[in-house]
Amino acid sequence: MQSIIITGAGSGIGRLTAKAFLDAGWKVGLVGRREAPLEETADGNPNALVLPFDVADPEAVEAGFDKAMAEWGRIDALFNNAGVNVPGAMIDEIPAEDWLKLSSINISGMFLCARAAFGRMRRQDPQGGRIINNGSVSAHVPRWGSAPYTTSKHAVTGLTRSLSLDGRAFNIACGQIDIGNALTDMAQKMTQGVPQADGSIAVEPVMDAKHVASTVMHMATLPLEANVQFVTVMAPGMPYIGRG
Repeated sequence: MQSIIITGAGSGIGRLTAKAFLDAGWKVGLVGRREAPLEETADGNPNALVLPFDVADPEAVEAGFDKAMAEWGRIDALFNNAGVNVPGAMIDEIPAEDWLKLSSINISGMFLCARAAFGRMRRQDPQGGRIINNGSVSAHVPRWGSAPYTTSKHAVTGLTRSLSLDGRAFNIACGQIDIGNALTDMAQKMTQGVPQADGSIAVEPVMDAKHVASTVMHMATLPLEANVQFVTVMAPGMPYIGRG
């Protein structure tokens, strides 16, 4: 039975993806800051391992991954998913505290969880594993007023590329899923109207977030001789590559 750790598993894409892996018979480590939502995701499944910790806390990350290793003996995959956003605004109107909070999760948290997974995958027997980072279409192009989030997602792409290169010697594959307008609580505002590049407000098409979960499942179930390096899963009509 294969194992995966999923961060941000208490809601949204993380919860849907975790449930998909549990339904497929995987052992799933559920990571989030609050235990209660993780227990809701687990829903009594004996293959779920609740790991309540803050991805931005280096000691807590190490302790959480140690617990998974003690429980399972190995970690086959990590879906590095946890992330937050801040309200859209011009960069000089964004409180420094908002940037520091966002970057601690979206950049430092991604780095620390990848670091923890990589170290264990490198040393386990048999060696290897897969890391899947949650990017965004913002890893390619920005939205209006999105300097903090867009900066963080460009950083994720750099992390993905570095891990892909460094992991070659240890049979560790790394890929990235870039998501556009998957309908979660965070994206609900898309259906009400959001700022566009020309200053207007417009409703944007959304897609069922289950398509993200199925794509992550495809990436994770490939043999380690194959890797999806980058994939974009999005609502076709959203304002991207000239559409919308």
